[in-house]
Amino acid sequence: MTGTSAPAALRAPLVVSLGDPAGIGPDITVGAWERRAQDRVPPFFVVGDIRSIQRIWQGPVRAIAEPGEAAAVFADALPVLSIVDAGAGAPGEPDIDGARSALQALEIAVGLTRSGAASALVTAPVSKSQLYKVGFTHPGQTEFVAERCGVAPDNVVMMLAGPDLRVVPITTHLPLAEVAHLLTPELIVAKARVTARGLARNFGIAAPRLAFAGFNPHAGEDGALGREEIERITPAIHQLQAEGIDATGPFAADTLFHARARARYDAVLCAYHDQALIPLKTLYFDEGVNISLGLPIVRTSPDHGTAFGIAGKGLANPGAMIAALRMAADSVERRAA
Repeated sequence: MTGTSAPAALRAPLVVSLGDPAGIGPDITVGAWERRAQDRVPPFFVVGDIRSIQRIWQGPVRAIAEPGEAAAVFADALPVLSIVDAGAGAPGEPDIDGARSALQALEIAVGLTRSGAASALVTAPVSKSQLYKVGFTHPGQTEFVAERCGVAPDNVVMMLAGPDLRVVPITTHLPLAEVAHLLTPELIVAKARVTARGLARNFGIAAPRLAFAGFNPHAGEDGALGREEIERITPAIHQLQAEGIDATGPFAADTLFHARARARYDAVLCAYHDQALIPLKTLYFDEGVNISLGLPIVRTSPDHGTAFGIAGKGLANPGAMIAALRMAADSVERRAA
């Protein structure tokens, strides 16, 4: 699902916001550039502090003054729009200066993408606990980007995608105790509509097949183990079917992710964060991509965290960043078709 045969022909390069400079954002970004030829990585430039890259890598880095310079530089050096000062921090040692740098890089990269100076946005990992110390108020980067694009939270979807699995958590960064209350038919329908449109627009799937995971064990056992399936998920599925969307379920979540089951749907919508992310990360930890559906821009991200413990040590696998860059380019190309 995530592969491409060649880099898309983009009207402008992709932009990568570097994320927390003390995390593995610099490692996986330079790793993607180093594999640009063998993995057919589309041209991109970085927004962040150039010193954060130079601390962990001796390869060619070129400061650029504006995005239009990136295409000419990319073949020979990693282009960096170095407009954010991350201070004198070190890999694996997150601090306030680094958090400010990550937030400013994200803000600037979103603006460049919205203006058309970049074809799509790819966000490297951030530490939300560090961002909260500098005034960040969103549950995650997805919600931040949605707000900057003027999209209401219910109208944006966080989809995680691997080679043959796409998952959508209907509720995301919430305490598990709050999920049952917030998992309403209205929210389920809204997220499913965005998912169906996103599969058509970003993935070229004309008639998407959506499967739904139950909230309770065994999908509630006809109410014996809970009534969320009967009172919330099933009515939403019926409404989606009436709208012409191919929606099925709810199914017991423990039967939805083996190979035969994955062949029966294009995406599975899950009740809560871990129900969706555990199977995706178990199967495709080094290839998983977070793509935001429902936005006027294309935004992707590697589906893993900052990994401070291995930052700057040459141990980070750039596979998910490469997959995120390629998926972003593919989505741009399909939207333009």
